[in-house]
Amino acid sequence: MSLVLRLFRELRFLLRQRAVAGLLVLAMLLSALSVTTGLAEIAHQRMTLERMILADKADRDGALAKAEDWGSAAYSSFHLTYLPPSDLAFAAMGQRDASPWKHRIHMLALEGQIHAADTANPELALAGRIDFAFIVSVLAPLLVILLLHDLRAGERAAGRHDLLIATAGQSGRLWPIRASALIATLAVCLLLPFWVGAALAGTQLAKVLAVSLLVCIHLLFWAAVSYWAGARAAAGSVILTGLIGFWLLLTAILPAITRVSIERAISIPAGGDIVLTQREAVNDAWDLPKNVTMEAFGARHPEWENYTQVSRPFEWKWYYAFQQVGDQTAEALSTTYREGIRERDQAAALAAFSSPPALVDRALQGLAGTDTRAALAYDASVRDFHTRLRTWYYPKLFRDEPFEPAALSALPVYQPRDERD
Repeated sequence: MSLVLRLFRELRFLLRQRAVAGLLVLAMLLSALSVTTGLAEIAHQRMTLERMILADKADRDGALAKAEDWGSAAYSSFHLTYLPPSDLAFAAMGQRDASPWKHRIHMLALEGQIHAADTANPELALAGRIDFAFIVSVLAPLLVILLLHDLRAGERAAGRHDLLIATAGQSGRLWPIRASALIATLAVCLLLPFWVGAALAGTQLAKVLAVSLLVCIHLLFWAAVSYWAGARAAAGSVILTGLIGFWLLLTAILPAITRVSIERAISIPAGGDIVLTQREAVNDAWDLPKNVTMEAFGARHPEWENYTQVSRPFEWKWYYAFQQVGDQTAEALSTTYREGIRERDQAAALAAFSSPPALVDRALQGLAGTDTRAALAYDASVRDFHTRLRTWYYPKLFRDEPFEPAALSALPVYQPRDERD
């Protein structure tokens, strides 16, 4: 009998068992639920962005129409920056639940605008989202264990083990065939809803294949562990207890220990401390002699050193200079914060090799563009755009150029990364 026919025969026999059929149906339902909620969340984010882009332009056009000089134009006009979801984000939400993916910024000090931004529900971020990545990395191994732990022990308990060995002819092929049939069916049950969701989301074929391969490799790892454990001449309950303990170790205990260890080893300043430092510097500037602020600004921007004289009680160039100096004051803390986040992420990437579930989760987030690197890249793009705004306005403010409303049409425009990157 060919291998394919034997696989189908064993699968038909296994599906007659209610427990096996129930677990496979549960796997498909969980996968379908995670994909459905993921698609709904991404659709909601896209609709939110569409509305915000239109509202942002209307608000900015209205503010610029009322501006009387360069300073008021810069003060009253906001610019939307955002990180659009990728075509695979529905499967792995990642940092989109924990880190900001949209900011409305203007020419004032940037640190306060970034670190005081709205984020998702902190309780939801703490608990995590039950997305496809969670199903694959955390729950799928448990399903493999439940399907394979008593592959042999169950037959021993039912008194059929010796008869099956005698009937099979080649006993060494019976159990691998059964295990392969179960794992292949489980993989289809998990991946079928994902394939449908990917088609609806327009996900690139290369990403679909990469995710499918990753899921299969992960299932094969846990199948090998479960098959090895099930080969022992022990009761099914004993094997199950040992496997669940191993699953808990790799999915919960080790990741928790490494996360706490990394956070203790790599300390970072709080975002609130960065905001407080920047705001204190800005507020103090009102009471300082103007030349103190302008000297600090000129030291960082020598190209404007000859234009830093302030003769009136209030001048826009002085106002934006001390906003810049406020950011400069908090720069060391801000840099330490970003470098610390990057170092923590690199340490977590190395630690993930001790936990296949964590490794799979990180890999899926990387494919979906929802990992820490993507969040840091978005932060960098916001800072770059704010620098472009300052660079555009500074010549007009410091050279005291005549106000020309028509020139405002040349304001820098934020360009997000391609959604399919």
